[in-house]
Amino acid sequence: MKNILSCLLSGAVTGLTIAQCPAEDGIPKGALEKIIESLPDKPYAKPVKPRKLLVFSKTNGFRHASIPTGRLSLTEMGRKTGAFETVISDDIAEFEADRLNTYDAVCFLSPTQNVFGPDKKALPTMSAAEKAEAATREARLKENLMKFIKSGRGYIGIHAATDCCQQWPEYGKMVNGYFDGHPWNAKCDVSVKVEPGQEKHPLVAMFEGKNVEFPEEIYQLKDPYDSKAVHMLLRLDTEKTDMKRVGIKRTDNDFGIAWARHWEKGRVFYCSLGHNHEIYWNPKVVRHYLAGIQWALGDYKVEVNGGK
Repeated sequence: MKNILSCLLSGAVTGLTIAQCPAEDGIPKGALEKIIESLPDKPYAKPVKPRKLLVFSKTNGFRHASIPTGRLSLTEMGRKTGAFETVISDDIAEFEADRLNTYDAVCFLSPTQNVFGPDKKALPTMSAAEKAEAATREARLKENLMKFIKSGRGYIGIHAATDCCQQWPEYGKMVNGYFDGHPWNAKCDVSVKVEPGQEKHPLVAMFEGKNVEFPEEIYQLKDPYDSKAVHMLLRLDTEKTDMKRVGIKRTDNDFGIAWARHWEKGRVFYCSLGHNHEIYWNPKVVRHYLAGIQWALGDYKVEVNGGK
């Protein structure tokens, strides 16, 4: 399939801002049609004003092949439902205060490692002055993002959003933990259940209280992960999933997959699904994303108990 930028230029994709959009191949053939078919025609809530969502996928380590598919799915989600306009960019200049404040929410779609620092390949060639300037910029951009969220904006994390910024304690606390391996790899059949007692909650009502089962990479998380500090939505069903996988470290069967929380005045939604391309056209999962995004944007007024 043509890369996402080519699709935009040909008119196949709308609602995507061209500026800073990386031209990437790797979207499976037929994905666009499957994505459009999987999405609802209407949003969960009518936006109170036009919404603008930044989708950020910078990687300073492993880069997921499904990122272009995820970008396409989120772009089509906003276009088809009218819930938001999608801006795709891996440029950290988007986190300078004047640019960041033009958005209603930020989505971290599988970024990895230190996304606000220099590229690892460039670091050895940088002078001391350049490194100092980069460190100052990194600190400023991190502060900008936290201020943005705490002021009442939204943050959405998908899949590897817990595998970045691991040297930034406040980020880890906000997103609720850090990646600690994936005992269940991309080809493993897993079973995902709705958190008991949450079957009718609007952010997971689309699952109708039933498990979803598919091959997918499932994360386990380490501190500061605390499933009691957030409004848990989805979990790995350990009774219906292979628990003899090499690499399982947790002994408490606490493998949260999706949750929501408040971060001062802001709203944080995270879902670790999203490694495999097919996740981005799974009808129930994309509806879950839409509900969480609209809640984070401030339009879907539903009760979320977790957070500070």
